[in-house]
Amino acid sequence: MDYRLAGEDVARLFALLRKVAEAHQAAVAPAREAFLGKDEGGELSREELLERAAAGDVVVLDVRPVAEYLAGHIPGAISIPVGELAERIEELPEETDIVVYCRSEYCVLAYDAVRLLTKRGRRAIRLHGGMLEWRLADLPVDAGASTRPPAC
Repeated sequence: MDYRLAGEDVARLFALLRKVAEAHQAAVAPAREAFLGKDEGGELSREELLERAAAGDVVVLDVRPVAEYLAGHIPGAISIPVGELAERIEELPEETDIVVYCRSEYCVLAYDAVRLLTKRGRRAIRLHGGMLEWRLADLPVDAGASTRPPAC
């Protein structure tokens, strides 16, 4: 499946529709929680991620499909799609916090990845939002080939 929005205007409309639904429909929050599950690792803000990434004390993990990663990702992020994470977990360092992100705030992939990583003894936390919110905040985006995980 090709997961791209037609443009920034469509992305902003999508984000606005989500906010309006959250503000006017009490059922949105319980439905979101039921769908996404328990947020085991908590979340990190974009500002905190920028600070910690600049200090080099986190690994940024993009768990979207490779095609989406190649189309645009957070600078320095490594790509391990969530479906490959269990078999590739040894590529990630054991003693470094792993900040996980996917498509957007409601994307289940990051939640699933954090649950898997924490069950396997890794320190994982979800980025607040995802690539959609990152782009809408006008933060830097890289495109192209995958970055390999750091040596463990």
